[in-house]
Amino acid sequence: MKDVLIYSSSLCPYCYRAKALLNSKNVPYKEINVDMNPTARAEMRSKASGRNTVPQIFIGGEHIGGCDDLYSLESQGDLTPMLAIAS
Repeated sequence: MKDVLIYSSSLCPYCYRAKALLNSKNVPYKEINVDMNPTARAEMRSKASGRNTVPQIFIGGEHIGGCDDLYSLESQGDLTPMLAIAS
């Protein structure tokens, strides 16, 4: 399974929703909380092409976007294959 990274905030309902989807699929992820952490937020912005909102989600190092983007991948049937280890 590819590594999943989520930049999040403890007050963000979209962050909880994104993590709930990953948890329902038993997908482990690394979470970086950007609350009161300007260094982590700057890192997130840099990796996410300037996006400043949370969550910002990366699968296998690829930026997939936020919560709506994650759910869109799931509804299209693309999330599970994306999580699989590349051949």
